[in-house]
Amino acid sequence: MSDSQPQQPPHSPRNGRGEGGGGHGPQRPPGHANAAAAESTTLLLAGARLTDGRTVDVRLGGGRIQAVGTAGSLPSPSLARVDLRGYLLLPAPAEPHAHGDTALTADGEGPVSYTPDEVQRRATEAALLQLGHGATAVRSHVRIGDVHGLGPMEAVLQARRSLRGLTDLTTVAVPRLLTGAAGADGLAMLRDAVKMGASVIGGCPDLDPDPTGFLEAVLELAAEHGCPVDLHTDGDDPGRLARLAAMAGGLRPGVTIGPCGGLSRLPLDVAHRAADQLAAAGVRVTCLPQGDCAALERRGLRTAPVRLLRAAGVRVAAGSGALRDAGNPVGRGDPLEAAFLLASQGGLRAPEAYASVSGAAREAMGLPEVRVEAGFPAELLAVRGDRIAGVLSLAYSRIVIHRGRVVARTSAVREYCDSAVAVALDLPRQGRTESGP
Repeated sequence: MSDSQPQQPPHSPRNGRGEGGGGHGPQRPPGHANAAAAESTTLLLAGARLTDGRTVDVRLGGGRIQAVGTAGSLPSPSLARVDLRGYLLLPAPAEPHAHGDTALTADGEGPVSYTPDEVQRRATEAALLQLGHGATAVRSHVRIGDVHGLGPMEAVLQARRSLRGLTDLTTVAVPRLLTGAAGADGLAMLRDAVKMGASVIGGCPDLDPDPTGFLEAVLELAAEHGCPVDLHTDGDDPGRLARLAAMAGGLRPGVTIGPCGGLSRLPLDVAHRAADQLAAAGVRVTCLPQGDCAALERRGLRTAPVRLLRAAGVRVAAGSGALRDAGNPVGRGDPLEAAFLLASQGGLRAPEAYASVSGAAREAMGLPEVRVEAGFPAELLAVRGDRIAGVLSLAYSRIVIHRGRVVARTSAVREYCDSAVAVALDLPRQGRTESGP
């Protein structure tokens, strides 16, 4: 299969509200044809290496893994085929903490535009960039309120519809204030955002004059609508974390907080106690190994103490956070970079680090588990390499599979000049066999 760019999403109308769009009568959302095509596609992944060292063929169909067998054991001459020799096949990553409405704004001159067209363009481009890195599902935190109202949320929901069949984009409604006189408007807007189609309720209690009141409002609304909660917090206030754990315990479908870099600045015994409280309440943590996002106004650059949290039983996922916005002007939005940082600086073994951006991230987002086994969703990432550690170190060439269909490819070509040293060492030339110019 030749290399190609990710497919561009179809045009989406801008007159709808919510997931079904506007108009009369039942409608199929834009991109439905792409999704239907993915469900009907049958594909053979040939010669892939698994993390246990086996080389296998994998047959995909109906958006799921149909069969896994030894190389050459699944002959299907009529199937579309992708040669994965030299690639490691993994469950695809997911991005649990993105900011599509502010992405790609760091290089702009003057104030950032929040017109619906501009926000939709940024959110779409950001999701496609993350898809190219391997993330087949993205949770985007979207600010609502202030002068922009619900415009950014509506624009990101439009991006979600246009991307159907390429990637799964979900939205978190992020109000600034929920208490006091100003908070009344924020709470009303938050309710409207949920009615529009925001599937997760978020916010930053740290920035509200009454953090406890903010939490109460969020948790009450989440319980009313059966929504997950995903909150920004630095985690540097142990009393606030204790109150959150006490209030969130038992809420279904669950509470996630992050990036919690402030936990690393607490005394060790205090951090241990906070981790135990979060674990007992079932509160998940999404850390951002590349640093805080703009929502926390760069309070600190330390990553949450992942090993401490995991030892206490807290389920920890890792996200990318800022993608070239005010939070990080050079953010990559690459899940494998987050895993690399957890392995190189966070003290996790490479498989644990990758699980933080794949299985743990999917669990935090309420997505079904993925394994390279028959019956599981065909959400996969093939990366050139033969072991997880090598993949995290040199993850250049990637093939991304969503709902059983190749949706993005990135190919890196490494060449060396014809020096005596290069010839003697037989250094690899990836991707080209013909003579160069």
